[in-house]
Amino acid sequence: MTGKRSEGTFRLATFNVNSLRARMDIVLAWLEKNRPDALCLQEIKVQDADFPAGPIEDAGYHVVFKGQKAYAGVAIISRQEPQEVAWGLDDGGPPDEPRLIRAVIAGIPVVNTYVPQGREVDSEHFQYKLEWLARMGRFFERHYSPGEPLVWVGDLNVAREEIDVYDPSRLKEHVDFHPLAREALEKVLGWGFEDVFRRHHPGEADQYSYYDYRAPRAIENGTGWRVDHILATRPLAERSVDSWIDLEPRRMERPSDHTVLAADFSITEGKGI
Repeated sequence: MTGKRSEGTFRLATFNVNSLRARMDIVLAWLEKNRPDALCLQEIKVQDADFPAGPIEDAGYHVVFKGQKAYAGVAIISRQEPQEVAWGLDDGGPPDEPRLIRAVIAGIPVVNTYVPQGREVDSEHFQYKLEWLARMGRFFERHYSPGEPLVWVGDLNVAREEIDVYDPSRLKEHVDFHPLAREALEKVLGWGFEDVFRRHHPGEADQYSYYDYRAPRAIENGTGWRVDHILATRPLAERSVDSWIDLEPRRMERPSDHTVLAADFSITEGKGI
C-alpha cells in the first residue's frame, strides 16, 4: 500500500463491501483514515428504505445509493454534495438500477458499476453479462466523450490480464477470466479508457483486490484476483499521481472478500481537473 496523499489531489476509491451493514465499521474506519473525496461501493445488499445513511452522514459525508434486498446495490459516498445523480442503463433494456449509479463529484463525472458475475459460461447469465458490457460501451458513447474527464469504477467481475489472477491456466474458463468476458471489457476500454492502476504498476503481478473466503490463508498464499477497477479517460488518467490496493480492510475482522482500490488525481484547488 502507498496512499500518502499530496496537496491538491482528488482521492477516489472503490470497494465491493459484500453487505454494507455488515461492513459499516470497516467503511467508516477507512473513511476516517483516508479521507477520500469519493468512495464507490458495490454489493451493498440493502434496500433503499433500510440504507444506513446516518453513520456516513455523521462522519461528514454525503451519500447517494440504489439498492435492493439481499444482493447487488451501489452507492457513492462523497465529501462534496454529488451533482447530476442518475441510476441504471437507459437504452430501453433492463435498467438494472442497483448495478449502476453515476454522479458528478467536485466536477468529475463518476460512473460506479457492479457488473453481473455470469455464474457459468454455458448459462444465460453469462450471455447477459456479455451483453451488459456491450450496453456499457453504448452508454458511454451516448453520454460522454473520451476527450473529457470521466472515471468508471467498480467491481467489473473481469480480470483483464494473466497477471490479474493467481492461476491463469486453471482459471481460463472461469466467467471472470473467460476470453469472451475479457474481450467484452476490452471493447469498452477501447472507447477511450485507461486502467489507472496499471498506469502506475505496469506488469506487476500478485496485485489483487479480491480473495475468496473459501481459499485458506488467501492473502498469504496469493490466491487472489484483480476484478475491481478504476478506469479513466485520457485527460483524467494523465492527472493520476498514484493508485494502490489497500489490503488492510481485507485483514480486518469480518471482512468483505474484496478490498479497497484507490487512486489520487492532481486537481486545481477549487476548480477540479
